[in-house]
Amino acid sequence: MSGSGGPGPGAAPCRFAHYFVLCGIDAESGLEPDELAGENFDQSPLRRTFKSKVLAHYPQNIEWNPFDQDAVNMLCMPKGLSFRTQADNRDPQLHSFIITREDGSRTYGFVLTFFEEVTSKQICTAMQTLYQMHNAEQYSSVCASSSCSMDSLASSIDEGDATSLAKLQRYNSYDISRDTLYVSKCICLITPLPFMQACKKFLIQLYKAVTSQQPPPLPLESYIHNILYEVPLPPPGRSLKFYGVYEPIICQRPGPNELPLSDYPLREVFELLGLENLVQVFTCVLLEMQILLYSQDYQRLMTVAEGITTLLFPFQWQHVYVPILPASLLHFLDAPVPYLMGLQSKEGTDRSKLELPQEANLCFVDIDNHFIELPEEFPQFPNKLEFIQEISEVLLQFGIPPEGNLHCSDSATKLKNLVLSDLVNDKKNGNIPSNALNMYELLKGNETIARLQALAKRTGVTMEKITITAPLVEKEKDGKLPCEEVELRDYKLNVQLREVFANRFTQMFADYEAFVIQAAPDMESWLTNREQMQNFDKASFLSDQPEPYLPFLSHFIETQMFATFIDNKIISQWEEKDPFLRVFDSRIEKIRLYNVRAPALRTSNYQKCSTLKEAAQSIEQRLMKIDHTAIHPHLLDMKIGQGKYEQGFFPKLQSDVLATGPTNNNRWASRSTTTQRRKDRLRQHSEHIGLDNDLREKYMQEARSLGKNLRQPKLSDLSPAVIAQTNWKFVEGLLKECRMKTKRMLVEKMGHEAVELGHGEANITGLEENTLIASLCDLLERIWSHGLQVKQGKSALWSHLLQYQEREEKQEHSAESPAVGTERRKSDTGISLPTLRVSLIQDMRHVQNMSEIKTDVGRARAWIRLSLEKKLLSQHLKQLLSNQALAKKLYKRYAFLRCEEEREQFLYHLLSLNAVDYFCFTSVFTTIMIPYRSVIIPIKKLSNAITTSNPWICVSGELGETGVMQIPKNHLEMTFECQNLGKLTTVQIGHDNSGLLAKWLVDCVMVRNEITGHTYKFPCGRWLGKGIDDGSLERILIGELVSSTSDEELGKQCRTPPQQKSPTMARRLSITSLTGKNTKPNAGQIQEGIGEAVNNIVKHFHKPEKERGSLTILLCGENGLVAALEQVFHHGFKSARIFHKNVFIWDFIEKAVAYFETSDQIGDNEEALLLQRSSCKTFCHYVNAINTAPRNIGKDGKFQILVCLGTRDHLLPQWIPLLAECPPITRMYEENALLRDRMTVNSLIRVLQTLQDFNIILEGSLIKGVDV
Repeated sequence: MSGSGGPGPGAAPCRFAHYFVLCGIDAESGLEPDELAGENFDQSPLRRTFKSKVLAHYPQNIEWNPFDQDAVNMLCMPKGLSFRTQADNRDPQLHSFIITREDGSRTYGFVLTFFEEVTSKQICTAMQTLYQMHNAEQYSSVCASSSCSMDSLASSIDEGDATSLAKLQRYNSYDISRDTLYVSKCICLITPLPFMQACKKFLIQLYKAVTSQQPPPLPLESYIHNILYEVPLPPPGRSLKFYGVYEPIICQRPGPNELPLSDYPLREVFELLGLENLVQVFTCVLLEMQILLYSQDYQRLMTVAEGITTLLFPFQWQHVYVPILPASLLHFLDAPVPYLMGLQSKEGTDRSKLELPQEANLCFVDIDNHFIELPEEFPQFPNKLEFIQEISEVLLQFGIPPEGNLHCSDSATKLKNLVLSDLVNDKKNGNIPSNALNMYELLKGNETIARLQALAKRTGVTMEKITITAPLVEKEKDGKLPCEEVELRDYKLNVQLREVFANRFTQMFADYEAFVIQAAPDMESWLTNREQMQNFDKASFLSDQPEPYLPFLSHFIETQMFATFIDNKIISQWEEKDPFLRVFDSRIEKIRLYNVRAPALRTSNYQKCSTLKEAAQSIEQRLMKIDHTAIHPHLLDMKIGQGKYEQGFFPKLQSDVLATGPTNNNRWASRSTTTQRRKDRLRQHSEHIGLDNDLREKYMQEARSLGKNLRQPKLSDLSPAVIAQTNWKFVEGLLKECRMKTKRMLVEKMGHEAVELGHGEANITGLEENTLIASLCDLLERIWSHGLQVKQGKSALWSHLLQYQEREEKQEHSAESPAVGTERRKSDTGISLPTLRVSLIQDMRHVQNMSEIKTDVGRARAWIRLSLEKKLLSQHLKQLLSNQALAKKLYKRYAFLRCEEEREQFLYHLLSLNAVDYFCFTSVFTTIMIPYRSVIIPIKKLSNAITTSNPWICVSGELGETGVMQIPKNHLEMTFECQNLGKLTTVQIGHDNSGLLAKWLVDCVMVRNEITGHTYKFPCGRWLGKGIDDGSLERILIGELVSSTSDEELGKQCRTPPQQKSPTMARRLSITSLTGKNTKPNAGQIQEGIGEAVNNIVKHFHKPEKERGSLTILLCGENGLVAALEQVFHHGFKSARIFHKNVFIWDFIEKAVAYFETSDQIGDNEEALLLQRSSCKTFCHYVNAINTAPRNIGKDGKFQILVCLGTRDHLLPQWIPLLAECPPITRMYEENALLRDRMTVNSLIRVLQTLQDFNIILEGSLIKGVDV
């Protein structure tokens, strides 16, 4: 039977309410225990839950919002039926709920639960029987426990047991002859928009009509029929008055440019949580963590959930949203996706008893105790302090203390939930007339408050603010009712708080539009390629933001809610704008008008919200001047004598009059039909686009990517098949998310090389790397907690690892078998780095030894980062999961980790991350102690392997250096431990030249980080010793990361290489004399080399700071600036052996200094002369400083230091012309040398001048001891 009676289907969506529902006990089926609600049977029958039923709902069905009986029943009575006797508290309770359909649209339910006397003899008898059984069981268990042994027998005579038994019987009794039994029943309105205040008033007035001594003016059917069929939704920007049983009710709806409707009082949310806590929870919601609200009171769960999601404007929560989770749906907490759920706490149970599948990423909000538990690492909201300050100013204007309100203690709540001023003042049931009810008086005797006050006094907290809202009931000024006064204040407060939050986003994303990537010509192609496309230029957006915002923003722009917001923006070129987006864009327009200088938007200066007054005024005006009034309730064409009025009982309604609406075309039908016509036009239009709607819907669902199809699990059907189906969706979703994340991480790392090769867009910054890795850690935690049998510890992954470790260690002890890859491989010469054993357990131990990490979640994250850096993540996890017995013990059959095929694909996606180098462990844990191992590899064919002198070594990295360490005599290998050095950059090696065999030819030094396994090679290929090579007793070697090939090859690399392969230094021409090989580069190649070296340094400074590599390598490495300039100075250099002694570039430089110091240059013009003189002076000063430094550096080493200092202080372009024109050049260089060719010298100067603008900071080890 269709409920769209009357003005055609068009009128339907404009109705204020869609359904009126009645739930309660079904007298036919009697008492059915509710197994799904998971109640235990040790509880007394009155405390157990029984199945409730939907007794009636009107109309039968509405095509655009089909009635979902199971879901409504479950949400109206989430705990099932409750029984009470006359001795119990039977106050009516109000709560609301929300049903989110699969397409994301919502309907709201408002429920009033009250207690009605049980008239069915059958049910009363059943209850008594249950009691007799229960008491018998209790008695036998008490006896059983006490008759175990003689000792306990003695104790049972003790009064303890006897009194407890008596107590049991007294409290948990129901005697049919003396007690009256009551059962819960509820009336509910289901509406398309959350008009909470109006619905609450309507239901309270209905309830009043049932309990009052006089029957209501009209039969109840008239009022229900009126609200279902004759009360329209107020049009946007208007207010509407309709009639309840006793009084008119007013509701209002925001205009098209105001913030969307929200009727839940934010005052309560701030009172319940406190401002600081609320902002933290709000941040967790923005970052799409898992949020679990916990409270005894359903309405509190709903108020907090709706309040926080309202504040997200212009963004919308995109994942599972179940503010009231019925007891039968607890398995939803297992969902490995972000969710926002509310869980009812049982009286007297504490948080520790709550078994939650995963807590690594969980924000737990204990509403009743004013307490939150946050995930371990999450960034703070930008400008958090100023933001909190601004909100607290608004709160204080309304007399709400920002730290939350103590009068939310239980005794007060119960009274507030009594239906306040609307309850009949009948002196019965202990109702007090409302104006006499001063909360403060009521709580004065409350010892908790007294204790808190005393504590506050001691700690110096002022208590003055908490005058527990005494102004609630003020004088009735202007003849307005105090209740309306409070309501108006709540409306004003709501809108002002929301304005402050919305203003934050308007400021933060004021120029978001500039970064939206519009890549598709039409909607169809956009929808089909949605997954492959970037929709927002994240890198450019972030590079524009103030530094302090970055940690938060880089996480936030990765969320589903941000992606959907941008998608809506893109779709708005082809379709009507999403209402949230429309309002937000109009606000940005406004800012632009006021703020002519757009760049001012980018500062991190805090700009307060300026629209508070106007927002409050527009609401006030609507409430003071009513725009529309609905038809009055009237008598219906009813059968006489049915539905007789009986006080305290809800009458049986006549369904035929409630099943359909009036047939006359009433006055708001015409308006709604025009909107319907517009919708039809739009629909036809979108069909013209060439996509039929179903297909388009399917694309949209897929396009909105992950999480959307899991957004709302269906509440109604709970068959195992459906639960399996839901889990299957989760498994598919997790796999898809893993694919997307690994792809992002690869693109991110390889993006830069790819862009240089002309593929893809460069659009990911180093800043995001950390964000992406953090979100990979979250994903792994979610996968590991899907389908857990029993939860242990806060991190599911770490607890699995620990159990694995325990089993492995047991086996190791029993078998004492050597682990994989432990043998130390020696090369023929006996020198190499011993192979690093690949061991999952060893990596766990490294993490367990890190005293800085205090929690399991932290340890799991560190282990993931370490495995990722070692390129072992996929391998380790495969090994962990290969223990199938353990996986079976820990996980249910449907868990992701037990789906063979998906698990393989998942490990394969993770394996792809091995293609890139991460330093996500080294760069994050900067203060930990790390063991390093170093090996010095000499060239044995030409020198002795061991030197008689005392060698030393000093290792430097991006985060610090070790200081000079003596190498034990006759050893080439040593291990040392020091604070994390970061990526290694240089090694200084030297000796004291003592003993007979002091000269030493070193091929290279290898250093390995023993935790991450990163191995660095520092090529040398030169002698250390006086009177050989360039007479150097110490050298600075520049490191390069050895690519982690398999261990086999690493062993080979470390073996002594054949001599002519003597590493990278072969290019230094001073070695050519040593090896006799003479492959000199020609002039063209040398000039190219200089250009390349300078270009690399320029590129280095153009990268964002977080992405720059090591400047040391660009200066002193293989193709660095020093090497390139050496080539220039070597070209045409007469380095022939004069009496078998090599001549070095440094000899030429010293000769030049001697010349400058003795001669006065004669120049033509004064100014040039002065300039030249000062350049000569600085040049001599630098060279002398290098010569007198307390270091035994050889001649080539000194040249390196001179080039580095000249680059840092931007002096090279002044020095080179001096050297090119000084007389010693003619003696030491041939005619065709590059330095003697004026054009070449000029072009060299021009190239070097491009480095003038950069602030070059040299690593300490390069210039240690040189004082300029």
